[in-house]
Amino acid sequence: MNHFTISIFGNKIFFQIIKEIKLFSAYKIKYYEDLDSCVKDAEKGNQLVVFFVNPLNKIKINNFPSLIVSKSSKIVNNLSDIICEQLIMPFKILDFEKKIISLIAKSEFKKNSLINLRGYIIDKNERKIKKSNLELQLSEKEINFLILFSENKEPINRNFFLKNVWKYSEESETHTIETHIHRLRKKILEKFGDSNFIKNNDKGYYI
Repeated sequence: MNHFTISIFGNKIFFQIIKEIKLFSAYKIKYYEDLDSCVKDAEKGNQLVVFFVNPLNKIKINNFPSLIVSKSSKIVNNLSDIICEQLIMPFKILDFEKKIISLIAKSEFKKNSLINLRGYIIDKNERKIKKSNLELQLSEKEINFLILFSENKEPINRNFFLKNVWKYSEESETHTIETHIHRLRKKILEKFGDSNFIKNNDKGYYI
């Protein structure tokens, strides 16, 4: 996990203390005075940001792990399902260390659950497909469908789906595959406007 950069914003003295006591010496530690630069770099990936903020400050937490350090808990009101925790001042350095380790572990877990599929992001844990600012909740079978597509570059025939998703034998007479693909295509069209999401030819289905 030492590929992470831990970025500190808003408290240069704390940054210097962290460097001096060599806490998280396995990671690169950076300090930012400019909020925009801090957020921009963090959005590129593999950064955890520690924000020292006044409760009145409005910081937009994006899709990167963050630790909010403040004197008030009110700042967490707008946080949803992003990887973010809060630490109230004053705090013990051990509590800070635990928060950072927890955030890095959560970030690694989430990263391993994501699959990039032709411009879409498949989240295996949340069972969602996402693109731009849109997301669609899917069933477990639909997620398994998409995982198979991501793992196979060649078209997949119906027998392969029957065996690996439904555990049916290849001789099974069923329209399950066609029905599920029809429903999935309809969902994708309605949410993303993509009428060409799942294609098929004489060899099978592909994305």
